[in-house]
Amino acid sequence: MEGTIQIEQALTNIQKLVDNIEKVIRGKRPQIQYVLTALLAKGHILMEDNPGTGKTVMAKTLAKSIAGMHGSSGANFKRIQFTPDLLPMDLIGSHIFDDIKKEFVFKKGPLFCNLLLADEINRASPKVQSALLECMAENQITMGETTYPLEKLFFTIATQNPIEMEGTYPLPTAQLDRFFIKIQFGYVDEVTELNIYKDYLGIQNNLENIQQVLSMQEILFLQDQTEKVFIHEEIVAGVRNIITDTRKHPDIVLGGSTRSGIIFLKCLKAFALVNGRTFVTEDDLKQMAVPVLDHRMIYRNKEAKQKALAMILAKELDRLSKLKITINPTAFAH
Repeated sequence: MEGTIQIEQALTNIQKLVDNIEKVIRGKRPQIQYVLTALLAKGHILMEDNPGTGKTVMAKTLAKSIAGMHGSSGANFKRIQFTPDLLPMDLIGSHIFDDIKKEFVFKKGPLFCNLLLADEINRASPKVQSALLECMAENQITMGETTYPLEKLFFTIATQNPIEMEGTYPLPTAQLDRFFIKIQFGYVDEVTELNIYKDYLGIQNNLENIQQVLSMQEILFLQDQTEKVFIHEEIVAGVRNIITDTRKHPDIVLGGSTRSGIIFLKCLKAFALVNGRTFVTEDDLKQMAVPVLDHRMIYRNKEAKQKALAMILAKELDRLSKLKITINPTAFAH
């Protein structure tokens, strides 16, 4: 009974967060769900799209919706504008000489935060990008011989521009693998865009006065509840089949790793919870496969990129549909 009460509270809190974000971000419910999926799965998200589509505002709105550990100050939000002249120490921090103590002390950089917006991440050199590898994978930063743990809640929203590729450095595979999800943020439909134009002052006012609807502890609670979402063993087998098939497909040069399969499972659970369910469905598998796996693959050509993963997914969904597995809506793993 206690588990039921907790999951009901979790679903209520998620809805509060979505409703609050939508006061500013209009017509982007699927994108909001993907961002929250990455957050609840304890991962990070990469958003690729043209300037002016709302990526930065999305990150700010999420940060302002979460109260800090000690109340009203809000989640510790940092924005880093990545440029070619950025250095690793600009992210991590550096040792500064303290005249009073007569010794070098470590001054923490902007990576020591709760929510990080890495804006135009592909404009920085690979050396700078590598500064993010440890913190995104292990939630810690090593400086010299000392390892500094990051906050319990550390979530990175990175953006990159698909145009103006001059002077950019494509993210290496190891860096891309740190992002649980990659999405295209996209433009809103024409009706929503017209409504935004009519009420842009109101939207700006909403952003400036956004309410903190959840505490940091409640976000951490949601992350814990995500692990308890029920997933049928045949869907787990489906994830295994998809991952192994990506390694065998002739049009895929680099397939999915075991880690990518684990990330896939975490995202499936989080996506189900964000959508108000305590169990994973075949449709979740269909919705999450491309955002979770596509950016981890290396394809032979553009045509293969459009078809290979879709073929693998269709094959697995067909297998699951023939099994007619029964997913108990009341099932809840403890």
